[in-house]
Amino acid sequence: MRVFVTGASGWIGSAVVPELIGAGHRVTGLARSDASAAALVEAGAEVRRGTLDDFDDLAAAAAESDGVLHLAFKHDIAFAGDYRGAVAADRRVIEVLGEALAGSDRPLVIASGLLGVTTGRVATEEDGLDPAEYPDGTLQGRLATARATLDLASRGVRASVVRLAPTVHGDGDNGFIAALVGIARAKGVSGHLGDGAHRWPAVHRLDAAHLFRLALERAEAGSVLHAAADEGVPLRAVAEVIGRHLDLPVAAVPAEGAGEHFGWLADFLRVDGPASSALTRERLGWRPTGPGLVDDLDEGHYFRAPSA
Repeated sequence: MRVFVTGASGWIGSAVVPELIGAGHRVTGLARSDASAAALVEAGAEVRRGTLDDFDDLAAAAAESDGVLHLAFKHDIAFAGDYRGAVAADRRVIEVLGEALAGSDRPLVIASGLLGVTTGRVATEEDGLDPAEYPDGTLQGRLATARATLDLASRGVRASVVRLAPTVHGDGDNGFIAALVGIARAKGVSGHLGDGAHRWPAVHRLDAAHLFRLALERAEAGSVLHAAADEGVPLRAVAEVIGRHLDLPVAAVPAEGAGEHFGWLADFLRVDGPASSALTRERLGWRPTGPGLVDDLDEGHYFRAPSA
């Protein structure tokens, strides 16, 4: 297949591209910088220069492809405080891609998130499908976009959604877990919110990449898939591993002090969001083989001394 990939040089995309090429697919990746373009060429992919705001180019790339993986998201503006704007931009990109693929029965697979699908119980692939539950300005805003993507199935697009665990871990990760390590170093204590019983699903980066390929090749139109190998890792266990490797005390952070201690991460850490991938494994035969989150932390790469 000729596959167009947005976010192709990002943390997940840079694992997805070799996964696709290794399976015999021809990949074109969107690149907005010379560095991203060079990385794609080195990986064996073709390059399409542009950004998520170049709607005509995105439509043309999708129309020329046999399938599309949309992995990009404007994290820079989301983390700068304009989450609503990032969600709106993502929705517009998916509308453009969906219009280009309408009536073709070709696949469109998008990345979404698991955190916030449910709270306090194990989420399944059948949860979180009512867009009215997820206003765009909330933590769960991307879930409404995912629901809109699934609706493209009625327009002749083999649309599916891969909900990613909040931590897609591995060597080189600069996401939530790396942020927790950095906070522990800065504060001199490895903290967990309250009793630390809140649970997060997790998945190794290479296992997530494999699931995206399976979704592209075989997912039925309207499918929701869960990239969750660990169903729910207590955040206290994460704090304990961090404390052990950094030789720091482990301590509970009270709810009223969460913002001061954890900064922008506080709202995410307040969510107890375990998730099952049982239906995903049944539907696509996905079998994660990478280390779980705690074992991956114990390999030590998250604790290398920061570069000067």
